[in-house]
Amino acid sequence: MSIYRVSSAASAAILACALVSTAPAADINIAVAGPMTGSTAAIGVQLREGAAAAVDALNASGLLPGTKVILSVADDACDPKQAVAVANRLTADRVKLVVGHLCSSSSIPASDIYAEAQVIQISPGTTNPQLTERGLETVFRICGRDDQQGVVAAQYILRHYPNNKIAVLDDKSTAGKGIADIVESRLREAGKNVIRQSYAAGEKDYTALVSRMKRDGIQIAYIGGYYTEIGLIVRQAADAGAAFTIMANDPLMTYEFWAITSRAGNGTLFTFMPDATKNSQAADVVARLKASKLSAEGYTLYAYAAVQAWADAVKRAGSLNATRVAAALRSQPIETVVGTIRFDTKGDNASPGFVVYRWHDSIVEPVE
Repeated sequence: MSIYRVSSAASAAILACALVSTAPAADINIAVAGPMTGSTAAIGVQLREGAAAAVDALNASGLLPGTKVILSVADDACDPKQAVAVANRLTADRVKLVVGHLCSSSSIPASDIYAEAQVIQISPGTTNPQLTERGLETVFRICGRDDQQGVVAAQYILRHYPNNKIAVLDDKSTAGKGIADIVESRLREAGKNVIRQSYAAGEKDYTALVSRMKRDGIQIAYIGGYYTEIGLIVRQAADAGAAFTIMANDPLMTYEFWAITSRAGNGTLFTFMPDATKNSQAADVVARLKASKLSAEGYTLYAYAAVQAWADAVKRAGSLNATRVAAALRSQPIETVVGTIRFDTKGDNASPGFVVYRWHDSIVEPVE
């Protein structure tokens, strides 16, 4: 586990009457937590850059006068034990917001610690339903849920591959198995025979798995997992001359997938939330990120929106008290770079759906 500070020279400390009256400028500590190292670190970079850009903009905006928001970056490496250690450290540091985590296996156990310590947690990318199904007052997510995402994927397969032989794979992780279970269930409900397989994350050689699917005559394989292993499976399938199409879940929204697969990745399908860079509210932010040679891809704007939503709720609550902020988050829609966010009683964002995308010549393009 590692935690370090991010601050910007452009960030200015200014006075806030909504939180303190006639008091000296005060620091407010928040954090972004996720896989800053390890096989999913490319997505951790998205979370970090989005949160940091949002903090810079917040400090310059005057929305919370009298305060300077300080961002800590915490690395959980998508490991549950490290995530728990991170959560304990951040709550001991009395942070007021955690933007994160990403991996469901990390976010879910960490959420229990944040809830007990009365810390607001807003995840930009944890899609497993269990994050918000436990009635935790201070836990939220901006992304959609796997019981939405899985339905979109299954319906796409049913429409476009109605007579094809189907396999559903997972990497045995909380997120990967969770989404694969939903896709399999929907396909079976529609009367489809599904070959179900699992693989071990962290391996480099998946040729045996690919050979088995090729021998079984698989024509489309849905995979619940993360971009590194899925990228290797795609590349090794192409090397083996396996002709099946691969469809996967949201972690494929990173250029690192294409860096692994190159042209072998052409035609790979996956689901993700609507492209936030197309929102009019995001235009200035996207331009600033590009000017700083940063990317607005994937979860970047969703992490940015988490900071925006929290700051708006703090302003309306007139307090940093987590109970009041949580109530404010649920009380009305909030305009952000990813569009209008509407948190329901569970802490889910009622607004986002999922879109089917395809990799084509290093570009992600929507197909439905």
